[in-house]
Amino acid sequence: MKDEHPLQVGMLCYPRLTQLDLTGPCEVLSRMPRTEVHILSKDDAPVKTESGLCIVPTLTLHQSPKLGVIVVPGGLGQQDLMEDDEVLSFLREQTEGARYLVSVCTGSLLLAAAGLLRGYRATCHWMFLPLLEPLGAIPTGERVVIDRNRVTASGVSAGIDCALKLVSLCAVRKLLRRFNCRSNTIHSHLLIVALQAHPRRPSFSG
Repeated sequence: MKDEHPLQVGMLCYPRLTQLDLTGPCEVLSRMPRTEVHILSKDDAPVKTESGLCIVPTLTLHQSPKLGVIVVPGGLGQQDLMEDDEVLSFLREQTEGARYLVSVCTGSLLLAAAGLLRGYRATCHWMFLPLLEPLGAIPTGERVVIDRNRVTASGVSAGIDCALKLVSLCAVRKLLRRFNCRSNTIHSHLLIVALQAHPRRPSFSG
């Protein structure tokens, strides 16, 4: 049974972000079937990253549809948004209906500033990991951390790994819906297959 609407993915774009934090996950998620990826910014002007590369937003925050996945990259510019009411309010409002809330590098600090990681395990670039705890998150020194519907990645290139994990989670969700699976055992097996977490072929697959 096909989903009625494409999955809407929104990627927050802001000045002085680390471009790979955004473009890495974007490259992966844009290849998912029935998925629309939006580059979201406060306005429609080109955004200059830390390295000087300019990214052109596709929509402003106010033009954004209801999102199924929200991706928040990190970078030096994250510090400028920690008390930005427009951005923080946008993240809080969109999170209410989102399937997954995702961050890369110091993007998790921005989510935490919005109060969206309180009581959740989360990771960040190792240099800034201790800053998560005062914001209510539970710092976890892993490359990718999944806690319920929060998916956080550590530094830069980990964003690609994070996006691949997210693709697997979305695929499992669709399989469970298709087969109306309610068994925790079946759910676990599907996760193992989707994430390729077992070094050998699962015995139930024949």
